[in-house]
Amino acid sequence: MEFVGRSDSLALLAAARERARAGQPQRVLVEGPAGIGKTALVRRFLRDDTRAPEGTREQAGTRVLYGAGEEAESQLAFGVLEQLLGRGGGVGGRGGGGEGSTAGRRPDAHTAGAELLEALDEAQGADGPETPAPETPAPAPVTPALDTPVVALVLDDAQWADHPSLQALAFAVRRLRADRVIVLVVVREAQDPRLPDGLRRLFTSDDTVRVRLDGLGPAELTELGDEAGAPRLTARAATRLHAHTGGNPLHVKALLEQEGTNLLEALGEPDVTPPAPKSFTALVLAKLAACSPAADALVCAAAVLGTHCAQADAWEVADEDLLAEERSGADLLTALEEAVHAGLLTETPGDPVVRFPHPLVHAAVYHRLGPSRRAALHLRAARTVRDQAQRLRHRALAATGPDQELAAELAALGRSFAAEGAWANAANQLAAAARLDADQPAYEQYTLESVECALLAGDVPDMGEAAQRIARFTPGGWRSYLLGRLSLYDLDRAEALLTDAWHRCNPATEPVLGARIAGQFAALHGSMAHGAEMAEWADLALRLAPDDTAPDDTATDMIRVLRLNGLAMSGRAPEALAGLGPLPDPALAGPAQLEELLGRGTLREWTGDLTGAVRDLSGVFGACHGRAASFRVLAATALASAEYRAGRWDDAIVHTDLALSLAADTDQPHIALYCRMLATQVHAVRGAFGRAQAHARVARVYAGAGHLNPGLWAALAEAHLARVQGRPEDVVTALEPLLALAPRGDLEEPGTVSWADLLAEAWAALGDEKRAAQALAPYEVLATRRGHHTALLAAARARGTLEAARGDTVAAERAFRSGLKHAGHVEAPLDRALLHLAYGGFLRRTGRRTKAGERLRTARDLLVRLDAPPDLERCERELAACGLASGERRPRNRGAALLTPQELAVARLVASGLTNRQVARELVISVKTVEYHLGRIFPKLGVDSRTRLAALLAAEDAGT
Repeated sequence: MEFVGRSDSLALLAAARERARAGQPQRVLVEGPAGIGKTALVRRFLRDDTRAPEGTREQAGTRVLYGAGEEAESQLAFGVLEQLLGRGGGVGGRGGGGEGSTAGRRPDAHTAGAELLEALDEAQGADGPETPAPETPAPAPVTPALDTPVVALVLDDAQWADHPSLQALAFAVRRLRADRVIVLVVVREAQDPRLPDGLRRLFTSDDTVRVRLDGLGPAELTELGDEAGAPRLTARAATRLHAHTGGNPLHVKALLEQEGTNLLEALGEPDVTPPAPKSFTALVLAKLAACSPAADALVCAAAVLGTHCAQADAWEVADEDLLAEERSGADLLTALEEAVHAGLLTETPGDPVVRFPHPLVHAAVYHRLGPSRRAALHLRAARTVRDQAQRLRHRALAATGPDQELAAELAALGRSFAAEGAWANAANQLAAAARLDADQPAYEQYTLESVECALLAGDVPDMGEAAQRIARFTPGGWRSYLLGRLSLYDLDRAEALLTDAWHRCNPATEPVLGARIAGQFAALHGSMAHGAEMAEWADLALRLAPDDTAPDDTATDMIRVLRLNGLAMSGRAPEALAGLGPLPDPALAGPAQLEELLGRGTLREWTGDLTGAVRDLSGVFGACHGRAASFRVLAATALASAEYRAGRWDDAIVHTDLALSLAADTDQPHIALYCRMLATQVHAVRGAFGRAQAHARVARVYAGAGHLNPGLWAALAEAHLARVQGRPEDVVTALEPLLALAPRGDLEEPGTVSWADLLAEAWAALGDEKRAAQALAPYEVLATRRGHHTALLAAARARGTLEAARGDTVAAERAFRSGLKHAGHVEAPLDRALLHLAYGGFLRRTGRRTKAGERLRTARDLLVRLDAPPDLERCERELAACGLASGERRPRNRGAALLTPQELAVARLVASGLTNRQVARELVISVKTVEYHLGRIFPKLGVDSRTRLAALLAAEDAGT
């Protein structure tokens, strides 16, 4: 049947496709109730690429990555993603999810999203050579040709897609910048609660093309009837049919097939109510009843295997469903041809996969099967499919009651997934095990482990509901442990529950539980800034873990980082560094070693070795693509922190943005609050006050719960912004509460983000020297005890400012000179610049303008290189007050200053020798986006090859 109507909707889609062809990726949301024609619209659109030369649509017009959700398979983690990647030949069949399938092995949606990005690159023809020649010329701007291919990624029935696949899709779509991609999400209702919030926000934003389908109009229904071969509808009959059905094409076609001329007669009689459509199921079953036994068996077998499956799998399952006399002479192709002709299955030449034309067809066939036949077919499917997880799934669906042996097998598989970090699949298997075990203790244990895995996968939308359900379980160590884990936002309750769990646990006989409880205690004390306790519990967790090489034995892949951070917070950073010993290159590191490299990079930042910190953390970030989202957020944040202190602010912006995006993609924004503080700092010193304020506001919202760390990060964000803007009263407002919080944790340890020096300077500026001294003295003592040069420099700057405010010029001079001695050991350029600026201002006010000019020019050189407009303006005002010219503002990285942070990140990676594909993987963007950035970078910098780009950046970094 030809497609009818929808010309306006098709025009919207066609316009979106042309924008995508021009390198502007498009998001399209197609909405409408069941049966309204959403799928038919998309299929017509995909067939109708008028820009493609005849006979070349697949090669030069629109290339399609297609996936569809299915209600019965919504718990199969990454099942829809497998379809989009072209591996979805059958759920558990040879075409998808079989041997070699990675669906169950992906740690989280970020890894899967990166995989989808690579698939989109390949579909666009971006899979070029891995090692381009050094003289690869600059990419020239390209005007899309008529045969420029467009990639259409289609997700049909998104409301039934599995949650990890939807998160992976959102992750990938957010990172499309210059790709020739149009992403169509087809859903009944955009506000469906089954859609992740992140995906919903993406596809309901102002720049999304939204196509809302309502019923066909009367004229279109007349055309639909003609195409269906039904008797011609009069205008009156079409109007009544529209009023009767709402114009729903599915209902109309059902009535036309069902009633024929009787429908026309009913519509012509005003007093006669037309019949309601028979159930869709009845129509499907009527077609199925007319099929031969072989075709019936094939369709029913396919229904058991899923909405799509390999032809061979379906026939193998169907063959056992036939009687001996029916089997004689039956063959797959004949049965398939009959099923396709009946409209029950679809197939594509050259594709070994068969599909149901609509999920409703699949549902009608599947639910038509009686319990006995359905169970028998599932058991046959279990013998047919290759993937162990799918075999167990079919056995579970065939179960007629509790089955402890099967439950144990499912639990064992779930635990093996957990050991690999595949948390979503682990949660599904353990939940299935719980449903099949009638033994209450086993049911509770499997449920507890399932919820834990779901937590680690970031897929517990309602923690309160999960906690209420678990609270009804029998008291025990696992119950209290998990309730404590679910209550980490209520620190007192979490501590009480974890303490109860520890008392109920015998670590000698239950080391796995003991390691988990200890790991959560480490995280709990970390959130309270208790460094020593944090390190002690983390160390205990590592000793209890059955396998010291597997981070997942403690149900956190950051336990070693927690230990090292705890040691640093309690003043033992040098000791912790010395105890690490040699570690491999991050690319060669195992999971535990990668944790230690992350910890070492953080320790190096704390001790002032910023060069070593950036080197370690860059390597860790580049090697952690397969780790859990929380680990990658921490790695990106730690790298951004080291880059900020080292003065690599463009890189810091890129990595803060990436960390915040990773956290948002899994609906866990709370894990990136420190990153919010960093983003506030770096945008503030760059003078981007609007962006800085936006980040600070988000941090303050999360501080509202009263927890120590969120409150600390919010206060620091607001204080650093106020310092740059010259608002000392607001610095005091933000930081004064920390004086009361300091005794509760290790908040003054040198190496962390300092605040006592800022508070002392603010009070000095406001004329309250007494409070300034009280805030500064403990920090000075601790910095001296630790011998921490950066902290001593900051303390000396604040002390000099305070003594100058008191009028004690001798003490102020002594303090500033002390700071200069420490500056020789400090890499952080902003800290050194602010010291010279404060000292220069002091010298000017005491009448020593020549010496003041020396200090101020040194400060100015550093601030120009950093591109720090607000502090640079302060410095230039001081120079002007000295009667000195400020000079030309020429940043050190002259060419680099022309680039956006994202462009600079791409340029530096390309200059380091990475291919476009490697750069894309490093920054988690598409290859087309890398190509797009290079197309802008080369003209901006006036270079025409990768070699010249590398030479230019190297020269600017060297200051030549």
